[in-house]
Amino acid sequence: MHRLLARTAALALLAGALLAAPAARAQSFNDAQKTEIGKIVHEYLVKNPEVLREAIAELEKRQKAEETAQRETAIETVNKQIFDSKYQVVVGNPQGKITLVEFFDYNCGYCKKALGDLSKLAKENPDLRIVLRDFPVLGPGSVEAARVAMATSKQIQGDKFWTFHTKLLGGRGQAGKEQALAAARDAGADMGKLEKDMNSPDIRAGYDEVMHIADKLALTGTPSWVVGKEVIVGAVGYDELNGKIANYRKCGKTSCS
Repeated sequence: MHRLLARTAALALLAGALLAAPAARAQSFNDAQKTEIGKIVHEYLVKNPEVLREAIAELEKRQKAEETAQRETAIETVNKQIFDSKYQVVVGNPQGKITLVEFFDYNCGYCKKALGDLSKLAKENPDLRIVLRDFPVLGPGSVEAARVAMATSKQIQGDKFWTFHTKLLGGRGQAGKEQALAAARDAGADMGKLEKDMNSPDIRAGYDEVMHIADKLALTGTPSWVVGKEVIVGAVGYDELNGKIANYRKCGKTSCS
């Protein structure tokens, strides 16, 4: 029985290979043989549907590994823009040995939920340097809020900017220009200068840069994070982020073997 299953499995793999084979190779089987192979494969898969699950899991594993490798290469090509851009905002420890980059949108519900995680990470990791990058992907309101935020960062950084950031991101309802200006005013920004800075070429350049990075890293949503050479997508929670930071501190990678 085991030999029969092994033989049938081998035939199933053979049939799959035939589907991807050049036409000339497939033509080496006549119609009757192709029909018989098809029946054997069908019967085997009906009786052993777990094979499909295993195949799908393996495919997803390979795709993830390929995606990870591509992102690692991409991080190297835009390393300076990710970790040391003149358009970024740094909170936490500016001289921290470990850098966590967040790509966020002020109207992203998951980013709002992750705000508490980020605050806790900063408090419990004194060597953590946090880079905030506006990635406004949720409509015109997000773009306007990002413009105000980027202009605000030209005046205030560090703890003062964090106060602005948490007020705007943690607020209820949709964030747009009006809400962002109110948060900037509360943070002590010079509103006359802010209006001028909002229309400066630097704001457009910063926006273009983050979109370029997002394209290189294949970012499709917020929040997205970068630690070392790894891209982490989604509001994965405090424990996962803290674990990767701890690993990076220990071995210079987000996963220590």
